Amino acid sequence: MSDRRPTVTRMTPAPIVLVPGFWLGAWAWDEVADLLRAAGHAVTAVTLPGLEPDHPDRGSVTLDDQVRAVVAAIEAAGAPVVLAVHSGAGVPGYAATDRRPELVAHAVYVDSGPATGALNPDFAAAEMPLPSWADLEEDGNSLEGLSPEHLARFRDRAVPEPGGPVRQAPELTGDGRLDVPTTVLCTSLTSEQIRAAIIEGWAWIGGLAELRDVRYEDLPTGHWPMWSRPADVADLLGRIAGNTGNTGNAVTQ
Repeated sequence: MSDRRPTVTRMTPAPIVLVPGFWLGAWAWDEVADLLRAAGHAVTAVTLPGLEPDHPDRGSVTLDDQVRAVVAAIEAAGAPVVLAVHSGAGVPGYAATDRRPELVAHAVYVDSGPATGALNPDFAAAEMPLPSWADLEEDGNSLEGLSPEHLARFRDRAVPEPGGPVRQAPELTGDGRLDVPTTVLCTSLTSEQIRAAIIEGWAWIGGLAELRDVRYEDLPTGHWPMWSRPADVADLLGRIAGNTGNTGNAVTQ
């Protein structure tokens, strides 16, 4: 009778790269990142070019600068990643999947979408400061779930968004991105509303009409779920990373 024990192949969860939207730095993901790291995940949060508090010339920052920063974070991870992009980061995020599709195991758009066009092609200013709460909500950015403390921190730490990435369209040249598995986390808009917007041809989610593997997750809250429902966001990203990880060495148990 053999005493050989079974060989088990262990799956290493995919690294997770977190990219925040307009006016935000890597700090915006702190709570989600802490939860993921506590669960054993490798996490990198990115501050896009122009979103550093001390940036000397935001007007010189281009969308390509931000795309290259996302690509650099993907390449540095050491394995294909789960790329989670929030809000306006859907523009450089989708362009990054176009440049290095083989390094994105799964893309997650957090109240965002794979943008195929400029968010505001008519925006002419060098930078866009954080608007008033009323103006944000009028523009469709729900504040649901945010406490006075959340809002105070947001206002205190927000950095003006560089104008270039607001008005510039992504350059999409390949078709490898079309096969990147994609999840849309629907928070301030429902999945039903997103599907209707695809039919209407909204540029900020234009990629959803061309991607070949898209699924939707509804998480009712506002536009900043990393603050209003961080545990739920971390749980979703952790599950995706675990299901799309990398096969490690075989071990004997």
